[in-house]
Amino acid sequence: MIEVEDLPELRRPIVVAAFEGWNDAGEAASSVIAHLADVWGAEAVAAVDPEDYYDFQVNRPRVGPHEGIRRITWPTTRILLARDTGFDHDVLLVQGIEPSMRWRAFVIELLTLAHEVDAELLVCLGALLADVPHTRPCPVFTTAEDPELIERYGLEESTYEGHTGILGVLADAAHQSDLPCVSSWVSVPHYAGGHNSPKATLALLNALESLLDLALPHGDLEDLSRAWERGVDELAGSDEEIGEYVQALESAQDTADRPEASGDAIAAEFERYLRRRGNDQQQGG
Repeated sequence: MIEVEDLPELRRPIVVAAFEGWNDAGEAASSVIAHLADVWGAEAVAAVDPEDYYDFQVNRPRVGPHEGIRRITWPTTRILLARDTGFDHDVLLVQGIEPSMRWRAFVIELLTLAHEVDAELLVCLGALLADVPHTRPCPVFTTAEDPELIERYGLEESTYEGHTGILGVLADAAHQSDLPCVSSWVSVPHYAGGHNSPKATLALLNALESLLDLALPHGDLEDLSRAWERGVDELAGSDEEIGEYVQALESAQDTADRPEASGDAIAAEFERYLRRRGNDQQQGG
Protein backbone atom coordinates (compact mmCIF):
# COMPACT_ATOMS: atom_id res chain seq x y z
CA MET A 1 0.00 0.00 0.00
CA ILE A 2 1.02 3.60 -0.53
CA GLU A 3 2.23 5.10 2.72
CA VAL A 4 0.78 8.63 2.81
CA GLU A 5 1.66 11.35 5.25
CA ASP A 6 -1.02 13.79 6.38
CA LEU A 7 -1.96 15.80 3.32
CA PRO A 8 -3.35 19.33 3.57
CA GLU A 9 -6.41 20.26 1.55
CA LEU A 10 -5.17 20.64 -2.02
CA ARG A 11 -6.06 23.32 -4.56
CA ARG A 12 -7.51 21.67 -7.67
CA PRO A 13 -4.67 19.14 -7.79
CA ILE A 14 -3.03 17.88 -10.97
CA VAL A 15 -0.94 14.71 -11.05
CA VAL A 16 2.15 14.54 -13.30
CA ALA A 17 3.81 11.14 -13.65
CA ALA A 18 6.96 9.74 -15.26
CA PHE A 19 8.92 6.53 -14.73
CA GLU A 20 12.50 5.52 -15.34
CA GLY A 21 13.03 2.56 -17.63
CA TRP A 22 11.29 1.52 -20.85
CA ASN A 23 9.21 4.73 -20.96
CA ASP A 24 12.17 7.09 -20.46
CA ALA A 25 14.51 7.29 -23.47
CA GLY A 26 17.42 9.61 -22.78
CA GLU A 27 16.05 10.01 -19.23
CA ALA A 28 14.00 12.84 -20.71
CA ALA A 29 10.71 12.25 -18.90
CA SER A 30 12.12 11.46 -15.45
CA SER A 31 14.34 14.54 -15.76
CA VAL A 32 11.23 16.71 -16.21
CA ILE A 33 9.87 15.42 -12.90
CA ALA A 34 13.21 16.05 -11.19
CA HIS A 35 13.31 19.57 -12.65
CA LEU A 36 9.76 20.36 -11.50
CA ALA A 37 10.50 19.02 -8.02
CA ASP A 38 13.51 21.31 -7.85
CA VAL A 39 11.95 24.55 -9.16
CA TRP A 40 8.75 24.05 -7.16
CA GLY A 41 10.44 22.88 -3.98
CA ALA A 42 8.27 19.74 -3.91
CA GLU A 43 8.38 17.52 -0.85
CA ALA A 44 7.77 13.77 -0.61
CA VAL A 45 4.39 12.96 0.94
CA ALA A 46 3.90 9.30 -0.02
CA ALA A 47 5.72 6.24 -1.29
CA VAL A 48 4.83 2.86 -2.75
CA ASP A 49 5.95 -0.19 -0.77
CA PRO A 50 8.76 -1.53 -2.99
CA GLU A 51 8.35 -5.10 -1.70
CA ASP A 52 5.08 -5.36 -3.64
CA TYR A 53 6.25 -4.27 -7.08
CA TYR A 54 10.02 -4.40 -7.60
CA ASP A 55 12.46 -7.19 -8.35
CA PHE A 56 15.54 -6.13 -6.40
CA GLN A 57 17.80 -8.19 -8.68
CA VAL A 58 16.64 -5.96 -11.56
CA ASN A 59 16.51 -2.68 -9.64
CA ARG A 60 18.99 -3.14 -6.83
CA PRO A 61 18.95 -1.07 -3.62
CA ARG A 62 21.82 1.35 -3.09
CA VAL A 63 23.89 1.88 0.04
CA GLY A 64 25.39 5.24 0.94
CA PRO A 65 25.22 8.24 3.26
CA HIS A 66 21.85 9.82 3.94
CA GLU A 67 21.56 12.79 6.31
CA GLY A 68 24.87 11.82 7.85
CA ILE A 69 23.94 8.17 8.34
CA ARG A 70 25.02 5.24 6.16
CA ARG A 71 21.86 3.47 5.03
CA ILE A 72 20.17 1.53 2.22
CA THR A 73 17.86 3.29 -0.23
CA TRP A 74 15.29 1.00 -1.84
CA PRO A 75 14.03 1.50 -5.41
CA THR A 76 10.43 2.67 -5.31
CA THR A 77 7.93 5.22 -6.57
CA ARG A 78 7.45 8.39 -4.55
CA ILE A 79 4.75 11.04 -4.66
CA LEU A 80 5.91 14.61 -4.10
CA LEU A 81 3.67 17.59 -3.38
CA ALA A 82 4.34 20.97 -5.00
CA ARG A 83 2.31 23.90 -3.68
CA ASP A 84 4.30 26.92 -4.88
CA THR A 85 3.53 26.24 -8.54
CA GLY A 86 2.75 29.72 -9.83
CA PHE A 87 -0.79 28.84 -10.92
CA ASP A 88 -4.02 27.87 -9.20
CA HIS A 89 -3.25 24.17 -8.87
CA ASP A 90 -1.25 22.09 -6.45
CA VAL A 91 0.68 19.37 -8.24
CA LEU A 92 1.45 15.83 -7.16
CA LEU A 93 4.59 14.56 -8.91
CA VAL A 94 4.86 10.79 -9.35
CA GLN A 95 8.56 9.98 -9.49
CA GLY A 96 9.70 6.40 -9.76
CA ILE A 97 10.85 3.36 -11.68
CA GLU A 98 8.70 1.19 -13.91
CA PRO A 99 7.62 -1.67 -11.61
CA SER A 100 8.75 -5.23 -12.24
CA MET A 101 5.44 -6.93 -11.42
CA ARG A 102 1.75 -6.51 -10.47
CA TRP A 103 1.17 -3.52 -12.73
CA ARG A 104 -2.59 -3.51 -12.32
CA ALA A 105 -2.37 -3.35 -8.52
CA PHE A 106 0.31 -0.67 -8.86
CA VAL A 107 -1.84 1.64 -10.98
CA ILE A 108 -4.87 1.03 -8.75
CA GLU A 109 -2.86 2.35 -5.80
CA LEU A 110 -1.81 5.46 -7.71
CA LEU A 111 -5.30 6.15 -9.04
CA THR A 112 -6.89 5.57 -5.64
CA LEU A 113 -4.68 8.32 -4.25
CA ALA A 114 -5.50 10.58 -7.20
CA HIS A 115 -9.24 10.12 -6.67
CA GLU A 116 -8.95 10.60 -2.90
CA VAL A 117 -7.44 14.06 -3.42
CA ASP A 118 -9.97 14.87 -6.18
CA ALA A 119 -7.31 15.29 -8.85
CA GLU A 120 -8.58 17.19 -11.88
CA LEU A 121 -6.08 15.85 -14.39
CA LEU A 122 -3.38 13.21 -14.80
CA VAL A 123 -0.49 14.01 -17.14
CA CYS A 124 1.70 11.06 -18.16
CA LEU A 125 5.16 11.97 -19.49
CA GLY A 126 7.20 9.60 -21.62
CA ALA A 127 10.12 9.52 -24.03
CA LEU A 128 10.84 7.09 -26.86
CA LEU A 129 13.66 6.44 -29.28
CA ALA A 130 12.75 7.48 -32.83
CA ASP A 131 14.14 8.25 -36.27
CA VAL A 132 14.54 11.99 -35.67
CA PRO A 133 17.61 14.20 -36.18
CA HIS A 134 19.32 15.76 -33.19
CA THR A 135 19.76 19.02 -35.13
CA ARG A 136 16.02 19.74 -35.20
CA PRO A 137 13.58 20.35 -32.33
CA CYS A 138 12.65 17.11 -30.56
CA PRO A 139 9.06 16.31 -31.60
CA VAL A 140 6.48 16.04 -28.82
CA PHE A 141 3.03 14.56 -29.34
CA THR A 142 0.26 14.84 -26.76
CA THR A 143 -2.80 12.60 -26.93
CA ALA A 144 -5.92 11.71 -24.98
CA GLU A 145 -8.80 9.24 -25.17
CA ASP A 146 -11.52 11.58 -23.89
CA PRO A 147 -13.16 13.62 -26.70
CA GLU A 148 -13.73 16.51 -24.27
CA LEU A 149 -10.02 16.70 -23.43
CA ILE A 150 -9.09 16.41 -27.10
CA GLU A 151 -11.29 19.40 -27.90
CA ARG A 152 -10.29 21.44 -24.82
CA TYR A 153 -6.55 21.17 -25.36
CA GLY A 154 -6.48 20.73 -29.13
CA LEU A 155 -5.02 17.24 -28.89
CA GLU A 156 -5.06 14.15 -31.06
CA GLU A 157 -6.66 10.84 -30.25
CA SER A 158 -4.13 8.14 -29.49
CA THR A 159 -3.80 5.65 -32.36
CA TYR A 160 -0.76 3.69 -31.09
CA GLU A 161 -0.94 -0.10 -31.32
CA GLY A 162 1.73 -2.38 -29.92
CA HIS A 163 3.64 -3.11 -26.75
CA THR A 164 3.13 -0.65 -23.93
CA GLY A 165 4.79 0.28 -20.66
CA ILE A 166 3.48 1.30 -17.28
CA LEU A 167 2.46 4.71 -18.65
CA GLY A 168 0.10 3.09 -21.14
CA VAL A 169 -1.43 0.93 -18.42
CA LEU A 170 -1.79 3.94 -16.10
CA ALA A 171 -3.39 6.11 -18.79
CA ASP A 172 -5.85 3.37 -19.77
CA ALA A 173 -6.82 2.72 -16.15
CA ALA A 174 -7.29 6.46 -15.56
CA HIS A 175 -9.61 6.69 -18.57
CA GLN A 176 -11.64 3.71 -17.34
CA SER A 177 -11.93 5.25 -13.85
CA ASP A 178 -13.08 8.64 -15.25
CA LEU A 179 -9.93 10.50 -14.27
CA PRO A 180 -9.10 12.94 -17.11
CA CYS A 181 -5.72 11.95 -18.53
CA VAL A 182 -3.40 13.19 -21.26
CA SER A 183 -0.09 11.68 -22.36
CA SER A 184 2.88 13.63 -23.71
CA TRP A 185 5.75 11.79 -25.39
CA VAL A 186 8.97 13.24 -26.74
CA SER A 187 10.98 11.63 -29.54
CA VAL A 188 14.70 11.15 -28.82
CA PRO A 189 17.20 10.43 -31.64
CA HIS A 190 17.85 6.72 -31.33
CA TYR A 191 21.52 7.07 -32.28
CA ALA A 192 22.01 9.43 -29.33
CA GLY A 193 19.58 7.96 -26.82
CA GLY A 194 22.05 6.07 -24.68
CA HIS A 195 22.73 9.05 -22.46
CA ASN A 196 20.80 11.83 -20.77
CA SER A 197 19.16 14.08 -23.39
CA PRO A 198 18.52 17.58 -21.98
CA LYS A 199 17.24 18.78 -25.36
CA ALA A 200 14.41 16.23 -25.18
CA THR A 201 13.79 17.15 -21.54
CA LEU A 202 13.44 20.80 -22.50
CA ALA A 203 11.07 19.97 -25.36
CA LEU A 204 8.85 17.92 -23.03
CA LEU A 205 8.94 20.67 -20.41
CA ASN A 206 7.87 23.22 -23.03
CA ALA A 207 4.97 20.97 -24.04
CA LEU A 208 3.88 20.70 -20.40
CA GLU A 209 4.02 24.49 -20.06
CA SER A 210 1.80 24.86 -23.11
CA LEU A 211 -0.64 22.22 -21.89
CA LEU A 212 -0.99 23.71 -18.40
CA ASP A 213 -0.68 27.33 -19.59
CA LEU A 214 2.12 28.34 -17.23
CA ALA A 215 5.73 29.47 -17.40
CA LEU A 216 8.52 27.66 -15.59
CA PRO A 217 12.17 28.46 -14.97
CA HIS A 218 14.33 26.42 -17.32
CA GLY A 219 17.47 26.65 -15.23
CA ASP A 220 20.48 25.46 -17.21
CA LEU A 221 18.48 23.26 -19.60
CA GLU A 222 19.13 25.56 -22.58
CA ASP A 223 22.89 25.49 -22.00
CA LEU A 224 22.86 21.73 -21.45
CA SER A 225 20.80 21.24 -24.61
CA ARG A 226 23.30 23.17 -26.72
CA ALA A 227 26.21 21.26 -25.19
CA TRP A 228 24.42 17.96 -25.86
CA GLU A 229 23.79 18.91 -29.49
CA ARG A 230 27.46 19.87 -29.97
CA GLY A 231 28.48 16.50 -28.53
CA VAL A 232 26.23 14.62 -30.94
CA ASP A 233 27.54 16.82 -33.79
CA GLU A 234 31.01 15.54 -32.97
CA LEU A 235 29.73 11.95 -33.01
CA ALA A 236 28.08 12.44 -36.40
CA GLY A 237 31.20 14.18 -37.74
CA SER A 238 33.47 11.33 -36.70
CA ASP A 239 31.31 8.55 -38.17
CA GLU A 240 30.51 8.84 -41.88
CA GLU A 241 27.58 6.43 -41.72
CA ILE A 242 25.93 8.28 -38.83
CA GLY A 243 26.60 11.61 -40.55
CA GLU A 244 24.84 10.45 -43.74
CA TYR A 245 21.97 9.04 -41.71
CA VAL A 246 21.52 12.36 -39.88
CA GLN A 247 21.41 14.19 -43.23
CA ALA A 248 18.71 11.80 -44.44
CA LEU A 249 16.68 12.37 -41.27
CA GLU A 250 17.04 16.14 -41.69
CA SER A 251 15.81 15.94 -45.28
CA ALA A 252 12.86 13.78 -44.27
CA GLN A 253 11.86 16.06 -41.40
CA ASP A 254 12.25 19.20 -43.50
CA THR A 255 10.03 17.56 -46.11
CA ALA A 256 7.48 16.67 -43.43
CA ASP A 257 7.44 20.27 -42.21
CA ARG A 258 6.52 21.64 -45.64
CA PRO A 259 2.79 22.34 -46.17
CA GLU A 260 2.61 19.96 -49.13
CA ALA A 261 4.27 17.13 -47.21
CA SER A 262 2.77 13.67 -47.35
CA GLY A 263 3.66 10.23 -46.12
CA ASP A 264 4.71 9.30 -49.65
CA ALA A 265 7.05 12.29 -49.85
CA ILE A 266 8.72 11.42 -46.56
CA ALA A 267 9.08 7.79 -47.61
CA ALA A 268 10.63 8.92 -50.88
CA GLU A 269 13.34 10.80 -48.99
CA PHE A 270 14.35 7.62 -47.19
CA GLU A 271 14.22 5.57 -50.38
CA ARG A 272 16.66 8.01 -51.99
CA TYR A 273 18.93 7.72 -48.96
CA LEU A 274 18.83 3.93 -49.04
CA ARG A 275 19.54 3.87 -52.78
CA ARG A 276 22.53 6.16 -52.26
CA ARG A 277 23.85 3.85 -49.56
CA GLY A 278 23.32 0.81 -51.76
CA ASN A 279 25.16 2.40 -54.67
CA ASP A 280 28.04 3.48 -52.42
CA GLN A 281 28.39 -0.03 -51.02
CA GLN A 282 28.41 -1.56 -54.52
CA GLN A 283 31.05 0.88 -55.70
CA GLY A 284 33.10 0.24 -52.56
CA GLY A 285 32.83 -3.52 -53.06
